[in-house]
Amino acid sequence: MAKPLYRLQRFLRRAQLFLLFLGVAYIMAGSVLLLQRASLVVTQRGATSPPLPSLPSIPSPPRALELGMPPVRVGGYGGRSSRIMARGQGYQPGSLLDNRTGARWLMSRNLEIRQLRRRWFHSLMTEKDMSQVERSTPRRNVPHKGSYIGCFLDNSKERALRGSVFTDFRKMTSTMCQDTCLARLNCTESVYLECTQSGYQFAGLEYGSECYCGNHITSLRVRDKECNLDCKGEKGSLCGGVGRLSVFTVEDVLPGQRRYRNVRYRGCFREPENSSSTSLVHVLQLNLTSQSCIEACMNKEFPLAMLRSPDCFCGYATPDFTLHEPAEEDHCSQSNTTEASLPSTLQHFYQVYQTPVQDSRCTEKKFLPEKSSSLVALSSFPGAGNTWVRHLIELATGYYTGSYYFDGTLYNRGFKGEKDYWKSGRTICVKTHESGRREIEMYDSVILLIRSPYRSLMAEFNRKCAGHLGYASDQHWKTKEWPEFVSSYASWWASHVLDWLQFGQRVLVVHFEELQTALVPRLRSIASFLNTTVTEDRLLCAESNQDGHFKRSGARQPTFDPFTPDMRGLIDGLIRAVDQALRDRNHTGLPLEYLPR
Repeated sequence: MAKPLYRLQRFLRRAQLFLLFLGVAYIMAGSVLLLQRASLVVTQRGATSPPLPSLPSIPSPPRALELGMPPVRVGGYGGRSSRIMARGQGYQPGSLLDNRTGARWLMSRNLEIRQLRRRWFHSLMTEKDMSQVERSTPRRNVPHKGSYIGCFLDNSKERALRGSVFTDFRKMTSTMCQDTCLARLNCTESVYLECTQSGYQFAGLEYGSECYCGNHITSLRVRDKECNLDCKGEKGSLCGGVGRLSVFTVEDVLPGQRRYRNVRYRGCFREPENSSSTSLVHVLQLNLTSQSCIEACMNKEFPLAMLRSPDCFCGYATPDFTLHEPAEEDHCSQSNTTEASLPSTLQHFYQVYQTPVQDSRCTEKKFLPEKSSSLVALSSFPGAGNTWVRHLIELATGYYTGSYYFDGTLYNRGFKGEKDYWKSGRTICVKTHESGRREIEMYDSVILLIRSPYRSLMAEFNRKCAGHLGYASDQHWKTKEWPEFVSSYASWWASHVLDWLQFGQRVLVVHFEELQTALVPRLRSIASFLNTTVTEDRLLCAESNQDGHFKRSGARQPTFDPFTPDMRGLIDGLIRAVDQALRDRNHTGLPLEYLPR
Protein backbone atom coordinates (compact mmCIF):
# COMPACT_ATOMS: atom_id res chain seq x y z
CA MET A 1 0.00 0.00 0.00
CA ALA A 2 2.89 2.35 0.82
CA LYS A 3 4.49 1.88 -2.58
CA PRO A 4 1.49 3.12 -4.63
CA LEU A 5 1.15 6.14 -2.32
CA TYR A 6 4.82 6.95 -2.80
CA ARG A 7 4.42 6.80 -6.59
CA LEU A 8 1.36 9.03 -6.40
CA GLN A 9 3.32 11.62 -4.39
CA ARG A 10 6.14 11.60 -6.94
CA PHE A 11 3.65 12.07 -9.78
CA LEU A 12 1.95 15.01 -8.05
CA ARG A 13 5.29 16.70 -7.41
CA ARG A 14 6.22 16.37 -11.05
CA ALA A 15 2.82 17.69 -12.12
CA GLN A 16 3.24 20.73 -9.88
CA LEU A 17 6.63 21.45 -11.41
CA PHE A 18 5.20 20.99 -14.88
CA LEU A 19 2.31 23.36 -14.21
CA LEU A 20 4.70 25.88 -12.70
CA PHE A 21 6.86 25.69 -15.80
CA LEU A 22 3.83 26.22 -18.06
CA GLY A 23 2.76 29.25 -16.01
CA VAL A 24 6.20 30.85 -16.22
CA ALA A 25 6.37 30.22 -19.99
CA TYR A 26 2.92 31.77 -20.46
CA ILE A 27 3.89 34.89 -18.52
CA MET A 28 7.16 35.25 -20.44
CA ALA A 29 5.37 34.92 -23.79
CA GLY A 30 2.87 37.57 -22.78
CA SER A 31 5.67 39.87 -21.66
CA VAL A 32 7.42 39.50 -25.02
CA LEU A 33 4.23 40.42 -26.88
CA LEU A 34 3.71 43.49 -24.70
CA LEU A 35 7.29 44.59 -25.23
CA GLN A 36 6.90 44.23 -28.98
CA ARG A 37 3.73 46.32 -28.84
CA ALA A 38 5.34 48.95 -26.68
CA SER A 39 8.45 49.12 -28.85
CA LEU A 40 6.42 50.93 -31.50
CA VAL A 41 6.19 54.04 -29.33
CA VAL A 42 9.38 53.89 -27.30
CA THR A 43 11.26 57.15 -27.65
CA GLN A 44 14.98 57.62 -27.56
CA ARG A 45 16.16 59.63 -24.61
CA GLY A 46 18.71 62.34 -24.99
CA ALA A 47 18.24 62.79 -28.73
CA THR A 48 18.68 66.33 -29.95
CA SER A 49 16.81 67.65 -32.98
CA PRO A 50 18.92 69.00 -35.84
CA PRO A 51 18.03 72.41 -37.19
CA LEU A 52 16.77 70.88 -40.42
CA PRO A 53 15.42 67.33 -40.00
CA SER A 54 16.52 65.10 -42.84
CA LEU A 55 14.48 62.33 -44.36
CA PRO A 56 15.31 58.68 -43.89
CA SER A 57 17.60 57.48 -46.63
CA ILE A 58 15.81 56.05 -49.64
CA PRO A 59 16.89 52.52 -50.58
CA SER A 60 18.22 52.16 -54.07
CA PRO A 61 16.51 49.59 -56.31
CA PRO A 62 17.96 46.08 -55.91
CA ARG A 63 20.27 44.96 -58.66
CA ALA A 64 17.84 42.19 -59.49
CA LEU A 65 15.42 44.80 -60.75
CA GLU A 66 17.81 45.80 -63.50
CA LEU A 67 18.01 42.28 -64.94
CA GLY A 68 15.88 41.73 -67.96
CA MET A 69 14.57 45.28 -67.94
CA PRO A 70 13.41 46.65 -71.28
CA PRO A 71 15.48 49.60 -72.52
CA VAL A 72 12.75 52.19 -71.82
CA ARG A 73 13.20 55.32 -69.74
CA VAL A 74 10.58 57.92 -68.92
CA GLY A 75 11.85 61.43 -68.44
CA GLY A 76 15.15 60.33 -66.92
CA TYR A 77 13.55 57.96 -64.38
CA GLY A 78 13.52 54.34 -65.48
CA GLY A 79 13.78 50.93 -63.90
CA ARG A 80 10.84 49.62 -61.95
CA SER A 81 8.54 52.46 -63.05
CA SER A 82 8.72 51.52 -66.73
CA ARG A 83 7.75 47.93 -65.91
CA ILE A 84 4.82 49.10 -63.78
CA MET A 85 3.60 51.13 -66.76
CA ALA A 86 3.86 48.06 -68.94
CA ARG A 87 2.07 46.05 -66.27
CA GLY A 88 -0.83 48.51 -66.21
CA GLN A 89 -1.10 48.57 -70.01
CA GLY A 90 -2.08 45.14 -71.23
CA TYR A 91 -0.27 43.02 -68.67
CA GLN A 92 -1.54 39.43 -68.82
CA PRO A 93 -0.26 36.35 -66.93
CA GLY A 94 1.77 34.17 -69.20
CA SER A 95 2.69 36.99 -71.56
CA LEU A 96 6.24 37.71 -72.74
CA LEU A 97 6.60 40.34 -70.04
CA ASP A 98 5.46 37.83 -67.43
CA ASN A 99 7.83 35.11 -68.66
CA ARG A 100 10.83 37.42 -68.82
CA THR A 101 10.50 39.24 -65.50
CA GLY A 102 7.58 37.56 -63.70
CA ALA A 103 8.56 35.77 -60.48
CA ARG A 104 12.00 37.35 -60.18
CA TRP A 105 10.63 40.84 -60.85
CA LEU A 106 7.73 40.42 -58.43
CA MET A 107 9.93 39.08 -55.60
CA SER A 108 12.58 41.76 -55.98
CA ARG A 109 9.99 44.52 -56.32
CA ASN A 110 8.15 43.37 -53.20
CA LEU A 111 11.46 43.22 -51.31
CA GLU A 112 12.21 46.81 -52.23
CA ILE A 113 8.71 47.97 -51.34
CA ARG A 114 8.94 46.25 -47.95
CA GLN A 115 12.24 47.99 -47.27
CA LEU A 116 10.67 51.27 -48.31
CA ARG A 117 7.62 50.72 -46.08
CA ARG A 118 9.82 49.74 -43.14
CA ARG A 119 11.84 52.95 -43.45
CA TRP A 120 8.64 54.95 -43.91
CA PHE A 121 6.96 53.39 -40.86
CA HIS A 122 9.94 54.04 -38.58
CA SER A 123 9.77 57.68 -39.61
CA LEU A 124 6.16 58.00 -38.41
CA MET A 125 7.42 59.30 -35.08
CA THR A 126 9.83 62.01 -36.14
CA GLU A 127 12.26 63.52 -33.70
CA LYS A 128 9.90 66.43 -33.30
CA ASP A 129 7.01 64.10 -32.48
CA MET A 130 9.14 62.08 -30.07
CA SER A 131 10.18 65.16 -28.17
CA GLN A 132 6.51 66.01 -27.76
CA VAL A 133 5.75 62.53 -26.45
CA GLU A 134 8.38 62.82 -23.72
CA ARG A 135 6.70 62.99 -20.33
CA SER A 136 7.32 66.17 -18.45
CA THR A 137 7.80 66.34 -14.70
CA PRO A 138 4.35 66.29 -13.07
CA ARG A 139 3.26 69.63 -11.70
CA ARG A 140 0.97 69.93 -8.71
CA ASN A 141 -1.35 72.60 -7.48
CA VAL A 142 -1.13 74.54 -10.73
CA PRO A 143 -3.48 77.55 -10.65
CA HIS A 144 -6.22 77.53 -13.28
CA LYS A 145 -6.67 80.42 -15.70
CA GLY A 146 -10.47 80.49 -15.46
CA SER A 147 -12.80 80.17 -12.50
CA TYR A 148 -13.76 76.67 -11.40
CA ILE A 149 -17.55 76.30 -11.25
CA GLY A 150 -18.02 72.73 -10.08
CA CYS A 151 -18.55 69.09 -11.00
CA PHE A 152 -21.50 68.21 -13.24
CA LEU A 153 -23.20 65.09 -14.57
CA ASP A 154 -22.39 64.11 -18.15
CA ASN A 155 -23.33 61.23 -20.42
CA SER A 156 -23.18 60.40 -24.11
CA LYS A 157 -26.91 61.03 -24.70
CA GLU A 158 -27.25 64.31 -22.81
CA ARG A 159 -24.02 66.29 -22.87
CA ALA A 160 -23.57 69.00 -20.26
CA LEU A 161 -21.68 71.15 -22.81
CA ARG A 162 -22.65 70.78 -26.46
CA GLY A 163 -20.47 73.21 -28.37
CA SER A 164 -17.43 71.20 -29.45
CA VAL A 165 -15.17 68.43 -28.21
CA PHE A 166 -11.58 67.34 -28.67
CA THR A 167 -9.40 64.69 -27.03
CA ASP A 168 -5.77 64.35 -26.01
CA PHE A 169 -4.94 61.12 -24.20
CA ARG A 170 -1.42 62.25 -23.28
CA LYS A 171 -1.16 66.00 -22.69
CA MET A 172 -4.60 67.23 -21.66
CA THR A 173 -4.60 70.00 -19.03
CA SER A 174 -7.25 72.39 -17.78
CA THR A 175 -5.35 75.30 -19.34
CA MET A 176 -5.21 73.52 -22.71
CA CYS A 177 -8.95 72.89 -22.62
CA GLN A 178 -9.76 76.49 -21.69
CA ASP A 179 -7.46 77.81 -24.41
CA THR A 180 -9.17 75.53 -26.91
CA CYS A 181 -12.65 76.73 -25.96
CA LEU A 182 -11.49 80.35 -26.12
CA ALA A 183 -9.18 79.54 -29.07
CA ARG A 184 -6.44 81.87 -27.89
CA LEU A 185 -3.68 79.63 -29.25
CA ASN A 186 -2.26 80.17 -32.67
CA CYS A 187 -2.62 77.17 -34.96
CA THR A 188 1.06 77.43 -35.96
CA GLU A 189 2.09 76.90 -32.34
CA SER A 190 -0.10 73.92 -31.50
CA VAL A 191 -0.86 70.77 -33.47
CA TYR A 192 -4.11 69.98 -31.72
CA LEU A 193 -6.14 73.04 -32.72
CA GLU A 194 -7.72 74.25 -35.88
CA CYS A 195 -7.38 77.93 -36.71
CA THR A 196 -10.57 78.94 -34.94
CA GLN A 197 -11.65 81.64 -32.59
CA SER A 198 -14.92 80.49 -31.10
CA GLY A 199 -15.20 82.28 -27.76
CA TYR A 200 -17.14 79.70 -25.72
CA GLN A 201 -18.03 80.67 -22.17
CA PHE A 202 -17.44 77.28 -20.47
CA ALA A 203 -14.80 74.57 -20.71
CA GLY A 204 -15.34 71.12 -19.21
CA LEU A 205 -12.97 68.17 -18.71
CA GLU A 206 -13.87 64.49 -18.38
CA TYR A 207 -11.99 61.16 -18.00
CA GLY A 208 -8.74 63.12 -17.67
CA SER A 209 -8.41 63.53 -21.43
CA GLU A 210 -11.65 64.85 -22.98
CA CYS A 211 -12.43 68.55 -23.38
CA TYR A 212 -15.93 69.91 -24.00
CA CYS A 213 -16.91 73.50 -24.81
CA GLY A 214 -20.23 75.28 -24.66
CA ASN A 215 -22.20 78.35 -23.73
CA HIS A 216 -24.81 76.62 -21.58
CA ILE A 217 -24.56 73.94 -18.87
CA THR A 218 -27.51 71.61 -19.31
CA SER A 219 -26.99 69.05 -16.52
CA LEU A 220 -27.12 68.92 -12.72
CA ARG A 221 -24.27 69.74 -10.40
CA VAL A 222 -22.91 66.98 -8.14
CA ARG A 223 -20.40 66.80 -5.28
CA ASP A 224 -16.94 68.05 -6.18
CA LYS A 225 -15.28 64.87 -4.92
CA GLU A 226 -16.94 62.89 -7.73
CA CYS A 227 -14.58 64.64 -10.18
CA ASN A 228 -11.55 62.66 -9.04
CA LEU A 229 -9.39 61.94 -12.11
CA ASP A 230 -6.08 63.69 -12.77
CA CYS A 231 -5.41 65.37 -16.09
CA LYS A 232 -3.28 63.21 -18.39
CA GLY A 233 -0.76 66.00 -18.88
CA GLU A 234 -0.80 67.52 -15.40
CA LYS A 235 -0.77 65.34 -12.30
CA GLY A 236 -2.53 66.92 -9.36
CA SER A 237 -4.92 68.89 -11.58
CA LEU A 238 -8.44 67.46 -11.71
CA CYS A 239 -10.02 66.72 -15.07
CA GLY A 240 -13.46 65.35 -14.30
CA GLY A 241 -14.29 61.73 -13.62
CA VAL A 242 -16.30 58.82 -15.00
CA GLY A 243 -19.42 60.49 -16.34
CA ARG A 244 -18.47 63.66 -14.47
CA LEU A 245 -17.39 66.99 -15.94
CA SER A 246 -15.13 69.55 -14.24
CA VAL A 247 -16.42 72.88 -15.57
CA PHE A 248 -14.49 76.17 -15.76
CA THR A 249 -15.41 79.60 -17.03
CA VAL A 250 -13.04 80.99 -19.61
CA GLU A 251 -11.95 84.60 -19.98
CA ASP A 252 -14.87 86.69 -21.13
CA VAL A 253 -14.74 88.27 -24.58
CA LEU A 254 -17.23 90.97 -25.48
CA PRO A 255 -19.42 90.03 -28.47
CA GLY A 256 -18.13 92.90 -30.60
CA GLN A 257 -14.52 91.82 -30.00
CA ARG A 258 -14.91 88.21 -31.13
CA ARG A 259 -13.24 87.13 -34.33
CA TYR A 260 -14.28 84.05 -36.26
CA ARG A 261 -11.48 82.75 -38.41
CA ASN A 262 -13.21 79.61 -39.65
CA VAL A 263 -16.74 80.85 -40.22
CA ARG A 264 -17.56 79.64 -43.71
CA TYR A 265 -20.13 81.07 -46.07
CA ARG A 266 -22.06 78.12 -47.50
CA GLY A 267 -24.08 80.09 -50.07
CA CYS A 268 -27.61 81.22 -50.90
CA PHE A 269 -30.36 78.63 -50.45
CA ARG A 270 -34.11 78.47 -50.82
CA GLU A 271 -36.11 78.09 -47.63
CA PRO A 272 -37.17 74.44 -47.14
CA GLU A 273 -40.84 73.56 -47.29
CA ASN A 274 -40.72 72.18 -43.76
CA SER A 275 -38.74 75.00 -42.18
CA SER A 276 -39.58 73.91 -38.62
CA SER A 277 -37.35 70.85 -39.00
CA THR A 278 -34.31 73.02 -39.76
CA SER A 279 -34.74 76.53 -38.35
CA LEU A 280 -35.04 75.59 -34.71
CA VAL A 281 -34.42 79.09 -33.34
CA HIS A 282 -35.70 82.39 -34.69
CA VAL A 283 -33.87 85.56 -33.64
CA LEU A 284 -35.34 88.98 -34.39
CA GLN A 285 -32.94 91.93 -34.30
CA LEU A 286 -33.36 95.57 -35.28
CA ASN A 287 -29.91 96.19 -36.75
CA LEU A 288 -29.26 92.68 -37.99
CA THR A 289 -25.87 91.92 -39.53
CA SER A 290 -24.24 88.66 -40.53
CA GLN A 291 -21.88 88.89 -37.53
CA SER A 292 -24.68 89.46 -35.02
CA CYS A 293 -26.62 86.52 -36.51
CA ILE A 294 -23.57 84.27 -36.29
CA GLU A 295 -22.98 85.28 -32.67
CA ALA A 296 -26.62 84.63 -31.79
CA CYS A 297 -26.49 81.13 -33.29
CA MET A 298 -23.17 80.42 -31.59
CA ASN A 299 -24.64 81.41 -28.25
CA LYS A 300 -27.47 78.94 -28.94
CA GLU A 301 -24.82 76.35 -29.99
CA PHE A 302 -26.03 75.72 -33.53
CA PRO A 303 -23.67 74.99 -36.45
CA LEU A 304 -25.68 76.98 -39.04
CA ALA A 305 -26.64 80.66 -39.06
CA MET A 306 -29.25 81.60 -41.70
CA LEU A 307 -29.79 85.25 -42.49
CA ARG A 308 -32.81 86.78 -44.16
CA SER A 309 -33.20 90.38 -43.06
CA PRO A 310 -34.68 91.26 -40.61
CA ASP A 311 -34.72 87.62 -39.40
CA CYS A 312 -31.97 85.30 -38.22
CA PHE A 313 -32.50 81.54 -38.02
CA CYS A 314 -30.29 78.91 -36.39
CA GLY A 315 -30.31 75.19 -37.03
CA TYR A 316 -28.80 72.11 -38.65
CA ALA A 317 -28.56 70.68 -42.12
CA THR A 318 -31.34 68.08 -42.56
CA PRO A 319 -32.64 65.89 -45.39
CA ASP A 320 -35.09 68.73 -46.16
CA PHE A 321 -32.31 71.31 -46.13
CA THR A 322 -29.11 69.58 -47.31
CA LEU A 323 -27.25 72.68 -48.60
CA HIS A 324 -26.41 70.72 -51.75
CA GLU A 325 -28.37 72.89 -54.22
CA PRO A 326 -27.36 76.55 -53.88
CA ALA A 327 -29.37 79.27 -55.59
CA GLU A 328 -28.18 82.36 -57.41
CA GLU A 329 -26.67 84.97 -55.10
CA ASP A 330 -28.95 87.63 -56.58
CA HIS A 331 -31.91 86.06 -54.80
CA CYS A 332 -30.29 86.54 -51.38
CA SER A 333 -29.01 90.03 -52.12
CA GLN A 334 -32.53 91.15 -53.06
CA SER A 335 -34.31 89.33 -50.21
CA ASN A 336 -32.00 90.99 -47.68
CA THR A 337 -32.87 94.53 -48.76
CA THR A 338 -35.21 96.71 -46.74
CA GLU A 339 -37.79 97.02 -49.48
CA ALA A 340 -41.16 95.65 -48.41
CA SER A 341 -42.49 95.38 -51.96
CA LEU A 342 -40.33 92.44 -53.00
CA PRO A 343 -42.13 89.60 -54.78
CA SER A 344 -42.96 86.70 -52.48
CA THR A 345 -40.68 84.42 -54.49
CA LEU A 346 -37.68 86.50 -53.38
CA GLN A 347 -38.60 86.49 -49.70
CA HIS A 348 -37.71 82.82 -49.10
CA PHE A 349 -33.94 82.66 -49.55
CA TYR A 350 -31.29 82.41 -46.84
CA GLN A 351 -27.65 83.40 -46.68
CA VAL A 352 -26.18 80.44 -44.80
CA TYR A 353 -23.01 80.53 -42.69
CA GLN A 354 -21.20 77.62 -41.05
CA THR A 355 -20.33 78.65 -37.49
CA PRO A 356 -17.40 77.27 -35.46
CA VAL A 357 -19.87 75.23 -33.38
CA GLN A 358 -19.40 71.52 -33.86
CA ASP A 359 -22.43 69.54 -35.02
CA SER A 360 -22.97 67.20 -32.06
CA ARG A 361 -25.23 64.69 -33.81
CA CYS A 362 -22.33 62.44 -34.89
CA THR A 363 -19.62 62.91 -32.28
CA GLU A 364 -20.37 59.77 -30.23
CA LYS A 365 -18.35 56.74 -31.33
CA LYS A 366 -17.83 53.21 -30.01
CA PHE A 367 -16.32 49.83 -30.86
CA LEU A 368 -18.45 47.26 -32.69
CA PRO A 369 -20.89 45.59 -30.25
CA GLU A 370 -20.06 42.16 -31.70
CA LYS A 371 -16.83 40.87 -33.16
CA SER A 372 -16.90 41.17 -36.94
CA SER A 373 -16.20 38.02 -38.96
CA SER A 374 -15.06 40.10 -41.94
CA LEU A 375 -11.78 42.02 -41.99
CA VAL A 376 -12.03 45.17 -44.12
CA ALA A 377 -8.93 47.16 -45.10
CA LEU A 378 -8.82 50.91 -45.68
CA SER A 379 -5.78 50.93 -47.91
CA SER A 380 -3.97 53.85 -49.45
CA PHE A 381 -0.59 55.17 -50.38
CA PRO A 382 0.88 57.40 -47.62
CA GLY A 383 -0.29 60.97 -48.05
CA ALA A 384 -3.53 59.98 -49.81
CA GLY A 385 -5.78 61.14 -46.95
CA ASN A 386 -6.25 57.86 -45.05
CA THR A 387 -6.52 59.62 -41.65
CA TRP A 388 -9.11 62.06 -43.01
CA VAL A 389 -11.22 59.22 -44.46
CA ARG A 390 -11.00 57.34 -41.15
CA HIS A 391 -12.32 60.48 -39.45
CA LEU A 392 -15.24 60.63 -41.92
CA ILE A 393 -16.07 56.92 -41.55
CA GLU A 394 -16.11 57.22 -37.76
CA LEU A 395 -18.42 60.24 -37.96
CA ALA A 396 -20.78 58.60 -40.46
CA THR A 397 -20.99 55.13 -38.90
CA GLY A 398 -20.35 55.87 -35.20
CA TYR A 399 -17.75 53.07 -34.99
CA TYR A 400 -14.00 53.30 -34.46
CA THR A 401 -11.54 52.42 -37.20
CA GLY A 402 -8.41 50.38 -36.52
CA SER A 403 -4.86 50.43 -37.83
CA TYR A 404 -2.27 47.88 -38.91
CA TYR A 405 0.28 50.15 -37.23
CA PHE A 406 0.28 52.16 -34.03
CA ASP A 407 0.65 55.93 -34.32
CA GLY A 408 0.72 57.46 -30.86
CA THR A 409 -0.09 60.91 -32.23
CA LEU A 410 -3.34 59.69 -33.78
CA TYR A 411 -4.30 57.75 -30.67
CA ASN A 412 -3.70 60.76 -28.45
CA ARG A 413 -6.00 62.82 -30.67
CA GLY A 414 -9.00 60.52 -30.30
CA PHE A 415 -8.52 57.59 -32.71
CA LYS A 416 -9.12 54.98 -30.00
CA GLY A 417 -9.05 52.12 -32.49
CA GLU A 418 -5.39 52.95 -33.18
CA LYS A 419 -4.35 51.03 -30.06
CA ASP A 420 -6.65 48.06 -30.64
CA TYR A 421 -5.20 44.89 -32.18
CA TRP A 422 -5.89 45.18 -35.89
CA LYS A 423 -7.38 41.65 -36.08
CA SER A 424 -9.60 42.08 -33.03
CA GLY A 425 -12.77 42.50 -35.12
CA ARG A 426 -13.89 45.41 -32.92
CA THR A 427 -13.26 48.13 -35.53
CA ILE A 428 -15.24 48.70 -38.68
CA CYS A 429 -12.16 48.82 -40.95
CA VAL A 430 -8.37 48.78 -40.63
CA LYS A 431 -5.94 51.34 -41.99
CA THR A 432 -3.00 49.91 -43.93
CA HIS A 433 -0.38 51.02 -46.44
CA GLU A 434 0.82 47.47 -47.13
CA SER A 435 0.65 46.06 -50.65
CA GLY A 436 2.35 42.66 -50.68
CA ARG A 437 0.26 39.71 -51.82
CA ARG A 438 0.45 37.95 -48.44
CA GLU A 439 -0.67 41.11 -46.62
CA ILE A 440 -3.50 41.76 -49.08
CA GLU A 441 -4.92 38.26 -48.86
CA MET A 442 -5.31 38.60 -45.07
CA TYR A 443 -8.31 40.89 -45.70
CA ASP A 444 -11.77 39.89 -46.91
CA SER A 445 -12.40 43.20 -48.67
CA VAL A 446 -10.79 46.61 -49.13
CA ILE A 447 -11.71 50.25 -49.55
CA LEU A 448 -8.94 51.35 -51.91
CA LEU A 449 -8.35 55.09 -51.51
CA ILE A 450 -6.57 56.76 -54.43
CA ARG A 451 -5.32 60.35 -54.60
CA SER A 452 -3.40 62.20 -57.28
CA PRO A 453 0.26 61.16 -57.00
CA TYR A 454 1.31 64.81 -57.25
CA ARG A 455 -0.71 65.73 -54.18
CA SER A 456 0.06 62.48 -52.34
CA LEU A 457 3.81 62.87 -52.77
CA MET A 458 3.72 66.47 -51.57
CA ALA A 459 1.47 65.62 -48.62
CA GLU A 460 3.72 62.75 -47.48
CA PHE A 461 6.86 64.86 -47.92
CA ASN A 462 5.23 67.61 -45.83
CA ARG A 463 4.42 65.07 -43.12
CA LYS A 464 7.94 63.70 -43.08
CA CYS A 465 9.44 67.15 -42.77
CA ALA A 466 6.94 68.92 -40.51
CA GLY A 467 4.47 66.45 -39.00
CA HIS A 468 0.76 65.81 -39.58
CA LEU A 469 -0.25 69.48 -39.82
CA GLY A 470 2.97 71.17 -40.92
CA TYR A 471 4.53 72.16 -44.23
CA ALA A 472 7.98 71.56 -45.65
CA SER A 473 9.99 74.73 -46.19
CA ASP A 474 11.51 75.77 -49.51
CA GLN A 475 14.83 74.59 -48.15
CA HIS A 476 13.44 71.06 -47.78
CA TRP A 477 12.16 70.99 -51.34
CA LYS A 478 15.59 72.01 -52.66
CA THR A 479 17.51 69.24 -50.90
CA LYS A 480 18.56 66.02 -52.61
CA GLU A 481 16.03 64.05 -50.53
CA TRP A 482 13.13 65.36 -52.63
CA PRO A 483 14.20 63.92 -56.04
CA GLU A 484 15.20 60.65 -54.31
CA PHE A 485 11.85 60.60 -52.58
CA VAL A 486 9.96 61.04 -55.88
CA SER A 487 12.09 58.43 -57.65
CA SER A 488 11.23 55.74 -55.09
CA TYR A 489 7.80 56.70 -53.81
CA ALA A 490 6.15 57.44 -57.18
CA SER A 491 6.61 53.82 -58.19
CA TRP A 492 5.23 52.72 -54.83
CA TRP A 493 2.07 54.80 -55.51
CA ALA A 494 1.42 52.85 -58.71
CA SER A 495 2.39 49.38 -57.46
CA HIS A 496 0.19 49.83 -54.39
CA VAL A 497 -2.92 50.28 -56.55
CA LEU A 498 -2.00 47.53 -59.01
CA ASP A 499 -1.31 44.99 -56.26
CA TRP A 500 -4.64 45.59 -54.52
CA LEU A 501 -6.50 45.39 -57.83
CA GLN A 502 -4.80 42.10 -58.65
CA PHE A 503 -4.92 40.33 -55.29
CA GLY A 504 -7.81 42.01 -53.46
CA GLN A 505 -10.89 39.81 -53.03
CA ARG A 506 -13.56 42.54 -52.94
CA VAL A 507 -12.53 46.07 -53.85
CA LEU A 508 -14.29 49.43 -53.55
CA VAL A 509 -12.29 52.17 -55.29
CA VAL A 510 -12.70 55.62 -53.73
CA HIS A 511 -11.06 58.69 -55.24
CA PHE A 512 -9.98 61.34 -52.74
CA GLU A 513 -11.01 64.15 -55.09
CA GLU A 514 -14.56 62.75 -55.41
CA LEU A 515 -14.88 62.72 -51.63
CA GLN A 516 -14.05 66.41 -51.62
CA THR A 517 -16.68 67.31 -54.22
CA ALA A 518 -19.45 64.79 -53.40
CA LEU A 519 -18.89 63.81 -49.79
CA VAL A 520 -22.34 62.56 -48.78
CA PRO A 521 -22.93 60.22 -51.79
CA ARG A 522 -19.46 58.72 -51.46
CA LEU A 523 -19.84 58.21 -47.71
CA ARG A 524 -23.19 56.55 -48.37
CA SER A 525 -21.53 54.07 -50.77
CA ILE A 526 -18.73 53.40 -48.26
CA ALA A 527 -21.28 52.69 -45.50
CA SER A 528 -23.15 50.33 -47.84
CA PHE A 529 -19.88 48.54 -48.67
CA LEU A 530 -19.25 48.17 -44.92
CA ASN A 531 -22.75 46.73 -44.52
CA THR A 532 -23.68 49.47 -42.06
CA THR A 533 -26.88 51.48 -41.91
CA VAL A 534 -26.41 55.22 -41.49
CA THR A 535 -29.00 57.98 -41.25
CA GLU A 536 -29.10 61.02 -43.50
CA ASP A 537 -28.77 63.27 -40.47
CA ARG A 538 -25.54 61.53 -39.49
CA LEU A 539 -24.15 61.84 -43.03
CA LEU A 540 -24.96 65.56 -43.08
CA CYS A 541 -23.37 65.91 -39.65
CA ALA A 542 -20.22 64.22 -40.97
CA GLU A 543 -20.20 66.69 -43.85
CA SER A 544 -20.52 69.58 -41.39
CA ASN A 545 -17.61 68.30 -39.26
CA GLN A 546 -15.53 67.01 -42.16
CA ASP A 547 -12.34 68.96 -41.46
CA GLY A 548 -11.63 67.52 -38.01
CA HIS A 549 -8.28 68.19 -36.33
CA PHE A 550 -5.99 66.69 -38.99
CA LYS A 551 -6.42 69.01 -41.90
CA ARG A 552 -3.58 71.34 -42.76
CA SER A 553 -4.68 74.95 -42.52
CA GLY A 554 -4.74 76.89 -45.77
CA ALA A 555 -3.13 75.69 -48.99
CA ARG A 556 0.49 76.62 -48.49
CA GLN A 557 2.67 75.58 -51.39
CA PRO A 558 6.38 76.00 -52.15
CA THR A 559 7.23 79.23 -53.93
CA PHE A 560 8.40 77.25 -56.97
CA ASP A 561 7.30 74.11 -58.82
CA PRO A 562 9.09 71.22 -57.06
CA PHE A 563 8.40 68.78 -59.93
CA THR A 564 10.99 68.80 -62.68
CA PRO A 565 10.12 67.74 -66.27
CA ASP A 566 11.77 64.36 -65.63
CA MET A 567 9.67 63.84 -62.52
CA ARG A 568 6.50 64.74 -64.40
CA GLY A 569 7.38 62.34 -67.18
CA LEU A 570 7.75 59.52 -64.68
CA ILE A 571 4.55 60.32 -62.76
CA ASP A 572 2.42 60.87 -65.87
CA GLY A 573 3.42 57.47 -67.21
CA LEU A 574 2.44 55.82 -63.92
CA ILE A 575 -0.90 57.64 -63.94
CA ARG A 576 -1.73 56.25 -67.38
CA ALA A 577 -0.79 52.73 -66.29
CA VAL A 578 -3.00 52.86 -63.19
CA ASP A 579 -5.88 54.44 -65.11
CA GLN A 580 -5.77 51.64 -67.70
CA ALA A 581 -5.63 48.96 -64.98
CA LEU A 582 -8.71 50.42 -63.26
CA ARG A 583 -10.69 50.48 -66.51
CA ASP A 584 -9.63 46.93 -67.42
CA ARG A 585 -11.14 45.72 -64.13
CA ASN A 586 -14.42 47.63 -64.62
CA HIS A 587 -13.66 50.36 -62.09
CA THR A 588 -13.98 54.09 -62.69
CA GLY A 589 -10.83 55.54 -64.21
CA LEU A 590 -8.77 58.22 -62.53
CA PRO A 591 -10.26 61.74 -62.39
CA LEU A 592 -9.46 63.99 -65.33
CA GLU A 593 -7.53 66.42 -63.16
CA TYR A 594 -4.76 63.87 -62.55
CA LEU A 595 -3.39 64.33 -66.03
CA PRO A 596 -4.33 66.36 -69.13
CA ARG A 597 -5.91 63.86 -71.52
